[in-house]
Amino acid sequence: MTGAMSENPYQSLDALAVMPLWRHHGDLFTPEPQASAVPYLWRYAALRPYMLHFTNRLSLEEAARRVLMLVNPGLSDPPATVNSLFAGIQVIMPGEAARAHRHAANAFRFIIEGESAYTTVNGERIHMRPGDLLLTPGWHWHDHFHEGNGPVMWLDGLDYPLTNALEAGFFELFGDRVQKPYVADDLSSRKFIHGRLNPAWENADSRFSPVGNYPWRETERAFVAMGDDVEGSDSEGIVLEYTNPWNGGPVLPTTDCKITRLRPGFRGRLRRTTASTIMHVVRGEGHVEFDDRRLEFGPHDVIAVPGWRAHRLANTSTDSDAILFSYSNAPALRALGLLRVDHPESANDPPG
Repeated sequence: MTGAMSENPYQSLDALAVMPLWRHHGDLFTPEPQASAVPYLWRYAALRPYMLHFTNRLSLEEAARRVLMLVNPGLSDPPATVNSLFAGIQVIMPGEAARAHRHAANAFRFIIEGESAYTTVNGERIHMRPGDLLLTPGWHWHDHFHEGNGPVMWLDGLDYPLTNALEAGFFELFGDRVQKPYVADDLSSRKFIHGRLNPAWENADSRFSPVGNYPWRETERAFVAMGDDVEGSDSEGIVLEYTNPWNGGPVLPTTDCKITRLRPGFRGRLRRTTASTIMHVVRGEGHVEFDDRRLEFGPHDVIAVPGWRAHRLANTSTDSDAILFSYSNAPALRALGLLRVDHPESANDPPG
């Protein structure tokens, strides 16, 4: 049966749940990416008192996870830090246990301060120290416990904005509040920490790295070993990527993790990429320059760098390094053939 066309055919199309492409072509096929996220910086020194405040007001039984979400002003509904990635600051206090659960989203934690806490991932207790990178791949059981003194805080990174946008999210609570360990403590790191020597008896699963913890002592050792005998990148400094020992690729299928050393006085070349990035300042001071703003960073601050926003890294100190941990959605874009990187010309670029 054919319905009669109204005097306004566009209203008739609305009723049929169709839209004329010619009215939306410019919005759907833009000349270049248009990020909804904006460049933004969260100051750790401003957030830390609130973290400690809620340790006295909110138990883990009430909160499940005591996390302050770092929500980009351009991405508040649903909340995200950049388009497909999330960052938050989590705290756990002595004697507390965060209940075991698992979710489809991939996750990691980068430890900011405190010791004597551990996360149990699929039966393996993995201990936390400042600067350590701990992985929780998707659908892995995980819980946290603090057996020491003082607060332990870390940066939470997840790809749940992407997982949820794809309508592929799952979540499940463990039967007990915490897992009973059945794997030797920190075994995954001890098996794979030897560089190119991997366990030959294990079946390689290259979807995600098998390493539970990339300890800071090894990261720092790598920087010391290279010293100033390498040039590094003219835009990113001396940048190292945490890799999957099975294939040399990113640690998680949707997310790469990197650590960057900016020498004293470093001012990088202007760079932009379709990948969206979240940076965390391990130590040092400097700034990230955009065309319309400059974000001055200090220790433990977090910075959102939206995709396709030209930016420049700089270390403003003349006598000490700036160290930045970062993660991006480059692996997801690369898998889809959408990753692009370039260096726009600028009169202010360093010579050479």
